[in-house]
Amino acid sequence: MKIVVATDSFKGCLSSAKAGEAIKNGILKERPDAEVKVFPISDGGEGILEALKDHFDTEMIAVEVTGPQFEKVRAQYGFNPEKKLAVIEMAAAAGLTLVKGKKDPKAATTYGVGELILDALKRGTEEFIIGIGGSATNDGGIGMLNALGFGFYDMNGKCVTPNANGLKDLASIDLAGAAGPLKDCRFTVVCDVDIPLCGEQGCSAIFAPQKGADPDDIRQMDGWLSAYAKKTRELIPGSDMDFPGSGAAGGMGFALRSYLGADLRPGIDIVISCLGLEDEIRDADCVVTGEGRIDSQTSKGKVISGIVRTAKRYGKPVVAFCGSVADDVCIEGIDRICPVTPKNMPLEEAMQPETAAANLAAAASVNFKPRETDR
Repeated sequence: MKIVVATDSFKGCLSSAKAGEAIKNGILKERPDAEVKVFPISDGGEGILEALKDHFDTEMIAVEVTGPQFEKVRAQYGFNPEKKLAVIEMAAAAGLTLVKGKKDPKAATTYGVGELILDALKRGTEEFIIGIGGSATNDGGIGMLNALGFGFYDMNGKCVTPNANGLKDLASIDLAGAAGPLKDCRFTVVCDVDIPLCGEQGCSAIFAPQKGADPDDIRQMDGWLSAYAKKTRELIPGSDMDFPGSGAAGGMGFALRSYLGADLRPGIDIVISCLGLEDEIRDADCVVTGEGRIDSQTSKGKVISGIVRTAKRYGKPVVAFCGSVADDVCIEGIDRICPVTPKNMPLEEAMQPETAAANLAAAASVNFKPRETDR
């Protein structure tokens, strides 16, 4: 029996690779003769480096950059000098997991992401693959752009703070100072959502609450981002705040597409192609996927949706493990959804990496226990 395991990370506790290994261990406990192949995978957020490093044969470059709270953090990106290619994971410099204490998307910055791009430029990079997701930010990417030399000024000609709070003071934008090598670079953006920048389905309304925003914050940031987008369009006619994916990572999709000419692509499709995962799924008897929480967003470009779509192309059964599942959720194509957290277990305990791995392994054992008809 061949089983392919390709799960998203379980955010806050397990990487895709560690979640996959836990599931593999649980399966092998009951089915020691099974061939279980684990594929670390990502849809654009955390884990994109792990998922693509072997395919692009990258070395890891560590750089000290500005974190989401303007503190210094050590971030890594992948670099292949022969291909002049860099793979950057936005979350490494601006991720929600880097936030200490109270979350505040109005104060968080993407400046460190720009610093990673700058470092790669200095090494001769001409092609960038940037995974955007898992961010703590909602600054429309002005932090990143500011680090790259783009100017954002208030009415008095002073630089605004490179975060969402700075957007409220934005009066003018200057493109002249942008780093010269950028014009010769190609950017592919790997993202997991197709939302617009603003409105009821925009980044402030949909994702800012999980980053610490209250209703007033959401209303304010949505207005600031709309004004920023209009100013951008005056300078860059091809910019479009309604383009699918513009709202990804707090507006980072909009910034990369508008200012750097990036191509926004569904992350899971890129990863499946690079890993040759479709061939593996075609030859499997069963496919296992999963994520921390299965809810209404799961079917919208996430890891699970891509894995399920590929599996059903070849008529393969799909089992999905998760920490929790929203009430009445139904994801077409999943044959069985398996929450792994015991009902009485406190969330804080369930989020401990060792506990989460043990829960996954235990659930996998139960779900892959041979039945009488298998004997």
